[in-house]
Amino acid sequence: MLAALPFPEFADQCPPGALIVGVDEAGRGPLAGPVVASAVVLCKPQPEGLDDSKKLTAKRRSVLDEAVRAHCAWSVAVVEPEEIDRLNIFGATMLAMTQAVARLAHALGRVPDIVLIDGNMTPQGRCDGWCWPARAIVGGDAIEPAISAASIVAKEWRDRLMIEAAREHPHFGWDRNKGYGTQEHLAALRQHGPCGLHRRSFAPVAQSEMFA
Repeated sequence: MLAALPFPEFADQCPPGALIVGVDEAGRGPLAGPVVASAVVLCKPQPEGLDDSKKLTAKRRSVLDEAVRAHCAWSVAVVEPEEIDRLNIFGATMLAMTQAVARLAHALGRVPDIVLIDGNMTPQGRCDGWCWPARAIVGGDAIEPAISAASIVAKEWRDRLMIEAAREHPHFGWDRNKGYGTQEHLAALRQHGPCGLHRRSFAPVAQSEMFA
């Protein structure tokens, strides 16, 4: 049976049997590639060692990603650069979170009792289609295990997408920088100009087009 284990701070608000979904995203800051959101309902017992994905080594993060996807209920949503440019990155992130929760709820055949989201805002009232109770938790990816799991799945999923994209566009170094604006990436932008996976609404990309 799939069930979430809430952080003690929320235990009194989460009755036994409540369906608790953790949500987090990866890829708000890069100049290229999609933004990815994941939604997770933890299994019992939950994988040991869950934490903010940024605090984990790549090896440990990979092991936990496999454990979560093998034993927990999860979903992923990917919003591509074209949609990011159309909506802006905040709107695209809200959309990815909404799609991820919708897919998980559909797969489980059950509406979440509460969705816990890393950060200080939820998609409630900010994205069409969001229809679940939600709570934003600043630093939630480090203190709420379901959010930690979602952060790990989202980051690993996005990293794999960027490594795959690097095979087609090797000069940008995406296998190393994952689309972030490193010196290597910026130098390649100035030399080669942006490609179809770049976010053209982001200033460094727009500037590279002006001087290409």
